[in-house]
Amino acid sequence: MNTIAHIESCFPQKFGIPRQAGIVETPARIVFEPEYRVAESVRGLEGFDYIWLLWQFNTGNENNSQPGHPTWSPTVRPPRLGGNERMGVFATRSPFRPNPIGLSSVRLTGIEFSPSLGPVLHVSGADLMDGTPILDIKPYLAYTDSHPDARCGFAPTPADRLLEVHCPETLLAMLPPDHRQPLLDILAHDPRPQYHTDPDRTYGLAFAGFDIHFRVSGSRLEVKEIKPSNPRKA
Repeated sequence: MNTIAHIESCFPQKFGIPRQAGIVETPARIVFEPEYRVAESVRGLEGFDYIWLLWQFNTGNENNSQPGHPTWSPTVRPPRLGGNERMGVFATRSPFRPNPIGLSSVRLTGIEFSPSLGPVLHVSGADLMDGTPILDIKPYLAYTDSHPDARCGFAPTPADRLLEVHCPETLLAMLPPDHRQPLLDILAHDPRPQYHTDPDRTYGLAFAGFDIHFRVSGSRLEVKEIKPSNPRKA
């Protein structure tokens, strides 16, 4: 299979990435590989509000398992079930799969035509790490892709319990305006592993070129520090 594009997102690391696409409206853009930088390839795409992304976990990622590889297992421990109960890998969205492929539905916010990069897709709500290879792009069709009455097994409702986020305005003002609310939303959805409950532990989240340090006590999350780092911004 050929990589047709890469995504440029706010997340240089796995920690902090929303657990599902569309939970947080984080901005990102999709840049095509040179071979696919053809304007005609996206003709008509501007008429769609959402698109499907078929993508591949980065090479070397700990999730990149194959049959026979030590990390391959027919069952996994979904965080939704506390990490103590096993379910079949094909009954979950676990990234630990036989083939390192993901599927996400994202909102298409615009198409930019760059002289050097060709068509660049601007999207919102992606749950992908910066640099993730894109294998395919397809338009989302509401009349066939949406099934509001479908059963959802052991995950019938969103898992995240929203935290009360406290961030001093002086710290929040360090971020570009269009990244402030997405950061607050990411923190509200509690990026910590679900089994972490230590109120004295300080967590570090890399987001949009900044390092965010925070603590959580009960339902309250307090941002302690925001400082610039070096990752590429979306």
